[in-house]
Amino acid sequence: MFFVFLYLHIARGLYYSSYTFTHVWLIGCTILFLTIGTAFLGYVLPWGQIRFWGATVITNLICVIPKLGTIIVNIFWGGFAVDNSSLTRFFTLHFLLPFLIVAIRGLHLFFLHLRGSNNPLGISQQADKIKFNPYFTWKDLLGVLLVFQVLLLIVTFYPWLLGDAENFIPANPYVTPIHIQPEWYFLFAYAILRRIPNKLGGVIALVLSVAIFYTLPFISPGQSKRKIFLPLNKFFFWRLVIIIVLLTWIGARPVENPYIITGQLLTVVYFVWFLVNSAVLNVWFSKI
Repeated sequence: MFFVFLYLHIARGLYYSSYTFTHVWLIGCTILFLTIGTAFLGYVLPWGQIRFWGATVITNLICVIPKLGTIIVNIFWGGFAVDNSSLTRFFTLHFLLPFLIVAIRGLHLFFLHLRGSNNPLGISQQADKIKFNPYFTWKDLLGVLLVFQVLLLIVTFYPWLLGDAENFIPANPYVTPIHIQPEWYFLFAYAILRRIPNKLGGVIALVLSVAIFYTLPFISPGQSKRKIFLPLNKFFFWRLVIIIVLLTWIGARPVENPYIITGQLLTVVYFVWFLVNSAVLNVWFSKI
C-alpha cells in the first residue's frame, strides 16, 4: 500500500508538472531511492528460496563497480556469499534507513511549505487558496480510513495474495529456483535490467530507470500547466503509464521470446519518453 501511494504521488507530480519545484522534486526522488532500498532489505528478511536468491542476484550487481565492486559486496555480505551474517546486516540497514527517510521527508515538507505545490489549473494566486485544515484534513482522514480497511482486508483474509509460494521453502544455496522475480513494485525496473544483455549495461539501465526522474526539472521548461491544457503531453503521460504497466507485466514473465524482444522495445521507449515529452513541452511553451 505504501508503494501504491508513492507511485500515485509521483504520477500526480508528473501530471501537474510539479517537477518545476526543483528542490521538492529532487528530495522526493531521493526519498524514492531510499524507500526502494529499505523495501528490498525488508523483502529479503524472510529467509526463503525466492528471497535468498533475490538477495544473491541483486547484491551481486554491485560487482560491476571497477576494482572496488567485489570488495564492497564481500563487506556487505560479511563473507564470500549471502549467509547469516548478511541477514544481520540486511536487518540492521532495514531498521536504520527509515530514520533517514523521516529526516529527508522533513526536508521535503520544509521546501514544500517554502515554495508551495502545484494545482490543477497551474496558477498561484494567493486569493484563490483555502486553508488545509479542516477541509483537506477531513478529506485525507476519510482516505486513510478507506485505505486502512483495504489493508486490513488483505492482511486478515488474503495474507498470501501477493506472496510467492516457493518462499515457503527454506533458503538453499545449492538449489536455484526456476524463476526469480521481485515483488510487483520492482518489476518494471527488473524487466529493464533483464533486457540488457551486458551486465554492466543492465545495472546502469536499472539505476537510470529511477534516477532519470532527477533530470525532469532540468530538461523541462520552467512553466507548469495542467495536462488538460497540453493535450499532446497528456497523451504522453498516459503512454508512460501504459509503458510502466507493460514493463511490470514483462518483468514477471520468463526470459524467452516474445517477452525478450517486447521488453527491449519497451525499455527503449521508456527512456526515449523523457526526451520526447520534454522536447514537446519546450516547443509548446515557446509558442505561447
